[in-house]
Amino acid sequence: MSQIALRNSVLISLLVVLLPGVSLGQVRHILSGIVRAADGTALPGATVAVPALGLGTATETDGTYQLDLPAGPQQVVVSFVGYTSQTAEVKLTRNQHYNFTLAASQSELGEVVVQGQQSLKEKLTTTQMGVEHLSIREAKLLPALFGEVDILKTLQLKPGVQSGGEGSSGLFVRGGSSDQNLILLDNVLVYNPNHLFGLFSVFNSDAVQSVDLYKAGFPAQYGGRLSSVVDVKLREGDRQKFTTSGGIGLISSRLTFEGPINKGKGSFLVSGRRTYFDIFTRALNRANEGKEDYSPIPDYYFYDFNAKANYSLGEKDQLFFTGYLGRDIFGFTSPNGFKSNFTWGNTLGVLRWQHVFSPRLTLNTSAAVTTYKYDLNNSIDQFSFTLGSTILDYTQRADLDYVPNERHTIKVGAMLTEHNFGVGRLQRSSQDNSVNFGADVNYTGQEAGLYASDNFKASDKLQLEGGLRFSGFRSGTNTYGGIEPRASARYSLTDKVALKGSYALMYQYVHLVSNSGASLPTDIWYPSRLSVKPERSQQVSTGASFLLGDGKYLLTNEVYYKWARNVIDFKDGAQIFANNDLDSQFLFGRGWAYGNELYLEKKTGKTTGWIGYTLAWTKRNFPPQLGTTGINGGRDFYPNYDRRHNLNVVVLHQLNARINLTASFVFTSGAPTTLPLGRFALQDIYQGGIQAVPIYPDRNSYRLIPYHRLDLGVVYKLRPSRIGGDRDLTFSIYNAYNRRNAYFIYFDQTRDKATDKVTGYAARQVSLFPFIPSVTYNFRF
Repeated sequence: MSQIALRNSVLISLLVVLLPGVSLGQVRHILSGIVRAADGTALPGATVAVPALGLGTATETDGTYQLDLPAGPQQVVVSFVGYTSQTAEVKLTRNQHYNFTLAASQSELGEVVVQGQQSLKEKLTTTQMGVEHLSIREAKLLPALFGEVDILKTLQLKPGVQSGGEGSSGLFVRGGSSDQNLILLDNVLVYNPNHLFGLFSVFNSDAVQSVDLYKAGFPAQYGGRLSSVVDVKLREGDRQKFTTSGGIGLISSRLTFEGPINKGKGSFLVSGRRTYFDIFTRALNRANEGKEDYSPIPDYYFYDFNAKANYSLGEKDQLFFTGYLGRDIFGFTSPNGFKSNFTWGNTLGVLRWQHVFSPRLTLNTSAAVTTYKYDLNNSIDQFSFTLGSTILDYTQRADLDYVPNERHTIKVGAMLTEHNFGVGRLQRSSQDNSVNFGADVNYTGQEAGLYASDNFKASDKLQLEGGLRFSGFRSGTNTYGGIEPRASARYSLTDKVALKGSYALMYQYVHLVSNSGASLPTDIWYPSRLSVKPERSQQVSTGASFLLGDGKYLLTNEVYYKWARNVIDFKDGAQIFANNDLDSQFLFGRGWAYGNELYLEKKTGKTTGWIGYTLAWTKRNFPPQLGTTGINGGRDFYPNYDRRHNLNVVVLHQLNARINLTASFVFTSGAPTTLPLGRFALQDIYQGGIQAVPIYPDRNSYRLIPYHRLDLGVVYKLRPSRIGGDRDLTFSIYNAYNRRNAYFIYFDQTRDKATDKVTGYAARQVSLFPFIPSVTYNFRF
């Protein structure tokens, strides 16, 4: 080949890549848009295809799609599980934006088969590893504690995810602690995702569209945490008509109102939820008021409020708003005059502007504010005690999505956050001002991130995704930063077998200060500063995916290894409240986590569900430092969320058009715990007598008994009422065979009946939840 011919060949190739929509011999255009349900909910995973050309794609998590098609008339077919397929004749004379709205199908079974295969096929062919997608439709079918659907509890049924204990909505992902999860609501950080001390999450099922859990191979746009990303999306309101929906359960009620704005140009959704513990406890307290030896029941309730709106400014511009407000309120007044009021919760808001420069180039710009705070007020007689803490963030970010051709999907973005840490506010006072003491510890910090990634389809068999993120943090005179590379790959051995691998490095600059294994409202968020260095982790994972049974089943097996440094814990006797030298209370160590996750999923036919099994190890090591012997004398130990074996089985069966049966079974190894080996007698020279002092072995050298539980549920669809709409009754049984699982162990004295002398100590098990039935009435009209 001559130099001129070679040069022209290279030039033509460059033009094909750099000029989107231009090909040799045939003009092509981009067809893009959004697929929604009639109620305005985006439909991720919907199929958009042109059968005559054998071309098609699946919509993204926000319902968007994009197809590169030849110019001219094209017949486009859109389908999704549970909805009637739609066919449209589109004449492509230029790049076009075309939205589809699908109506609910009256023949759901056939749709389930088609979409189930497509969904599993997409999971097989994506480069992403360790991702779990959960729709709220699935979550609402599963049995729930007290009938309260909780997406975070549903995620605990996925492999690699541990709970924080019986009934807790906390997440411990692949050996990470609870504060190492990046939890987002419409891309805004939620600092405390729990109500009722971790028993329920802050996410109202009526307002949620879907949730994605990333356990490995994190996309470059995510940063700031080590272990996982939980990306919760709120649904958009109905663009066609005004709709009211809700539910009435044993402990709470929900109400949602939604509808169009300005003849379909936009939509809105407002949703509220409130518990009514306090209504019953107040009635009981009034009924027993004045009775001898009666102890009042504490007054407690929580509520949350969600709002979302979107509006089209034109063909290329849209505005989106999301707001959230949630509070837990606890109050107690004793007969002797002691009063305690405890309030905590999250508030957030975000305004996002989306501009479509072309079907290949989209910019999202947003400004957000999020805060979490708690206030504890105690008083008795003339004296009062107040304790509080706050974290307040202001965040701006911009994300650019660019698809230059069919082989590349490029994402570039930047974010900047201003942190305000109210680490501790302490006030003691008296009405006569004889006592007046206060302390207030505050810090600020600036966190920045810049990222770029490219999902590259090298061939039909090989797909690569590479990303680079630069992150930085400054607090006072201390500045930190680092490069966070991300990489993942998928190689298809056949159209039903794929091999995958990924690597991710993550930094975490803010830390949850907690003196408990559980996530409590009084936990404090603390910045990297002075001796408190950023936490850092690296994770590698590899695995294989198989489509079985004519595409009805997806079997995946993933192996991972994660190691971390600058992991934080407390030295013994640490003082964390209103301490302006909190840095001196920390100990720093290393962590490891490794395991194997086996997962079988079925999404077709009348019976669907999944089976997940995880074999895993999690370890920590804190060497001697700061004049201490470290933790456990510097020897490795297992944290209390380490579980060797974890088995989850979930089955959903459609008995007929009106009845769905569901069941979930959980088995895990017992949690590590520290129990005394024995006791030795010590003479008390001050009070007299003999004191039995416990002798403790290494930390977490014992394990509680294995945990297992079966939950059952029935969803019964009622006949339409006179005003129309949908109604159902959801029956749930938590812990169906009444397993008495160990919540914790304590030791009780045993005494001689004749002499009343202490003869020994007996271990006693405390269990939390027995067999609990519940019923919830749900409606939509």
